[in-house]
Amino acid sequence: MKDLVKGVHYIRQGLQLIRQPGLRRYVVVPLLISTVLFSAGIVVGIQLLGILLGWMLGWLPGWLDWMRYLLWPIFVLTAVLLVFYSFALLTNLIAAPFNGLLAEAVERHLSGSPPEDSGGWQALLGDIVPSLLSELRKLLYFLLRALPLGLLFLIPTINLAAPFLWVLFSAWMLAIEYADYPMANHLLHFAEQRKRLRSRRLLAYGFGGSSLLMTMIPVVNFLAMPASVAGATAMWVGEFRETP
Repeated sequence: MKDLVKGVHYIRQGLQLIRQPGLRRYVVVPLLISTVLFSAGIVVGIQLLGILLGWMLGWLPGWLDWMRYLLWPIFVLTAVLLVFYSFALLTNLIAAPFNGLLAEAVERHLSGSPPEDSGGWQALLGDIVPSLLSELRKLLYFLLRALPLGLLFLIPTINLAAPFLWVLFSAWMLAIEYADYPMANHLLHFAEQRKRLRSRRLLAYGFGGSSLLMTMIPVVNFLAMPASVAGATAMWVGEFRETP
């Protein structure tokens, strides 16, 4: 449980870090991208919520109509998770190069030294293609696991547990998503990143779950991406940087 609480703490630390004077300029672009896309996500989510709920509740037979009042909160949570997590993935895909730069600045702020391959703003353009490829690799990892999990929503009775499984999966994916930025700055490949996170799984779930919660709160979700990048970098410095 200690690691779970520490994961939550690093999200709080991320929120504090992005307000630091020396780091604010690195937050501007990720924050703008996050604001635009999550605003779009709120609009799309409101429009699709009714349709999605109708589809999810449509499998109930008439004699179980009373269960709608019990299942409605679960299906609302499912709809919110699907919409906002999808927009979180899109937001990170577009902002990936700037997030790497933010992670580098946060690490310099916390430890006094940047990653060895630091290139600053001059390296930003050259980092665009590798960053996008890294995001696509994470997207493929996500799809290969999300599609079978998504099928559980279609199976009566089992689909009652599907939202909770999706929460755990989303928390794990967001931990992978944001830990990638500081770890990739140190040239750790994707498999090694996952290995390190698996060694502290509760820490990853605490961090990723807190990040997921931020994406579901209107207005607060605008800060979710830069705060999570900063928090993941603090977690890297405090928990993983010295791992052999």
